[in-house]
Amino acid sequence: MKVMRYLVTVVVLFLLTCSFPALAEDGFTKKDRELLIELRVKMGEIDKRFEQVDKRFDQIDKRFEQVDKRFEQVDKRFGDMFNFLYILAGIFTSLVAVVIGFGYWDRRTIIREARREAIEFIEKEGVLRRVLDALRELSLEDNRLANALRRFNLL
Repeated sequence: MKVMRYLVTVVVLFLLTCSFPALAEDGFTKKDRELLIELRVKMGEIDKRFEQVDKRFDQIDKRFEQVDKRFEQVDKRFGDMFNFLYILAGIFTSLVAVVIGFGYWDRRTIIREARREAIEFIEKEGVLRRVLDALRELSLEDNRLANALRRFNLL
């Protein structure tokens, strides 16, 4: 803006210095002086207008700075939201891993316990137990059967 004001001043002064002496017949007249004063007043008004425009541009710059600050705040909020989403994703992943691990451990435990209970049931009340009891009873009379049961630690 200052450059523009400077250029306007230079152009006006150039026009004044080039055109007025050529128009004045007997030199610098009173009318020329009044015109120069009038021109100076108008230039002062133009300077005031340029200053007002400069002030408006300064205000606009301040508004842009405020808008930039708001954008920075919004960017920070988005960053915070993404951090929160990362935390939630981590928590969810951890919970899923723990649940899957618990299910695997629980299944192994249940299968092991079921196998033990089945073996106990078979040993206590099953047909195999009764067959083994019958073979032990027969082994009292048959030495070959007793030797076979001893070899397999059933006696």
